[in-house]
Amino acid sequence: MAGSAELAELLSEQERAVALTRSAAAAVEAPALLRARIEARRRPQRRRRAAVIGAFATTAAVAATVVGALESRTSGERFHAALRPTALLPNARGEATLTKTSAGWRIQLQAAGLPRLAGGRFYEAWLRNTDGALVPVGTFNEGPKVTLWAGVSPKTFKILIVTRERADGDQASSGEKVLAGTVAP
Repeated sequence: MAGSAELAELLSEQERAVALTRSAAAAVEAPALLRARIEARRRPQRRRRAAVIGAFATTAAVAATVVGALESRTSGERFHAALRPTALLPNARGEATLTKTSAGWRIQLQAAGLPRLAGGRFYEAWLRNTDGALVPVGTFNEGPKVTLWAGVSPKTFKILIVTRERADGDQASSGEKVLAGTVAP
């Protein structure tokens, strides 16, 4: 257009026409009855739009739940342990099921005879290998049903131990075993 005076003049003419149309539209107001009818027609559309948005939000929530469930799906690989009491709590007993998931090993612990601990005291579960290395798998205050998680395999860490602990800043095991058992497929 810079090279053609004729095209530049046509563009200028169109820009003036658009400006005149906009100023005329701004100066004219629709009658109140017409505005009310148009607004009444828009309300159901807004309600439908809100319903559609709500349906999409519900669908997204369901999809997120399904994705979350799939992310921690199980492989079907399971191990079990019968937990025997120690002299500290001779009436305690327990059993555990370890299930492999995509997130790690979920440990479902059923424990009976463990009195509730409070005031900075708690139970801690550990998996131990044959070299004696301990890996903490979770803490709790009482049974009977507890879910714990392990990032190590019970194929290597074959002993499940529950100890009494105190919130004293020392992350090592207290050695106060209350339950212990061997994990097997």
